[in-house]
Amino acid sequence: MKKKLLICFSLCMAVLFASGTLMAQNSNEKTETEERRQKSDLEQEKKAREWVSSLELDNDAKEARLEEVIATHLKTIRDWHNEHPYTTVPAGINPLDGKPLSELDRQIIANSAIPGSVHENLMSGLRKDLEEEQVVSILDKYTIGKVEFTMGGYHAIVPDLTKEEEEKIRGYMEEAREIAVDFKNMDQISGIFEIYKTKSEQYLNSRGRNWRELYKAFVKKVQEEKAKKKEEK
Repeated sequence: MKKKLLICFSLCMAVLFASGTLMAQNSNEKTETEERRQKSDLEQEKKAREWVSSLELDNDAKEARLEEVIATHLKTIRDWHNEHPYTTVPAGINPLDGKPLSELDRQIIANSAIPGSVHENLMSGLRKDLEEEQVVSILDKYTIGKVEFTMGGYHAIVPDLTKEEEEKIRGYMEEAREIAVDFKNMDQISGIFEIYKTKSEQYLNSRGRNWRELYKAFVKKVQEEKAKKKEEK
């Protein structure tokens, strides 16, 4: 009997020890998660503060409201992304080209399902206190100036780009910029711009230009210039 009691006691102690260890691990993981979130929150708030500061508004009330709007948006996008990984989108094919969806494709799809109110809250919050040019400045901060950078590329590849063509393509890039602010990182932002770059290239083709040949000629020119500089050295 004593032996049986000793075995039961030992088993109970083992279970209690295991439960205590598991609870401690869960508590540590929870603490680490909270610490990471707090650190990320501070990073988003710092980013919002720097973006608003760049506008030099000299109005504390406006700056506080704008920082809150931007930081809230950044945190919301982060949380949606983290809570909706690419695995929530079934693997399949892109119906436009029949190719398998990449991990990035699936993540963009998952992130694009965020409620439209998130974007509306950002834009209405910005426009409440800013002129449109200032709103654009904030969107450019988020997308690291990809509109002007991409337009520079089009001018380099198509030197005789007409005013009409430039306005059309710029419109596509500005649309891409506004959509891209609802995505978490630069890979996803670049993915959104790629959609509108494809539209721009299709537009140029529809106007009798051959985008493939234009790009090929541009690459050849760049390579020749590099070779020439190398020879001169």
